[in-house]
Amino acid sequence: MNEALAVAKFSALANTTRLRMLKFLVGVGESGASAGEVAEVVGATPSRASFHLSVMSEVGLIKSTRVSRYITYYVDFAVVGDLISYLMQDCCQNNKTVMDCCSVKNIC
Repeated sequence: MNEALAVAKFSALANTTRLRMLKFLVGVGESGASAGEVAEVVGATPSRASFHLSVMSEVGLIKSTRVSRYITYYVDFAVVGDLISYLMQDCCQNNKTVMDCCSVKNIC
């Protein structure tokens, strides 16, 4: 991952609503959720939720499938993993203190 792509992905998450949405979608896993379900969980209107989901889709953090008029949103775990890896390895340069923190909390 290059720096510009990482910045775009981190920028998309630099919003409370979008971060909550990502956390919710991580929790529902591969089953995904509709924009309405996501909106309800984060306390957003459906149109506002669609806007935020679109921002995250544009940078690849989430993906969607459409069946007729029904759209289901999912986290792209490979992309999120790449972003975390970029932060840990490239930015933190595998710093022992940072890595120890992650292993104690079972993050990495």
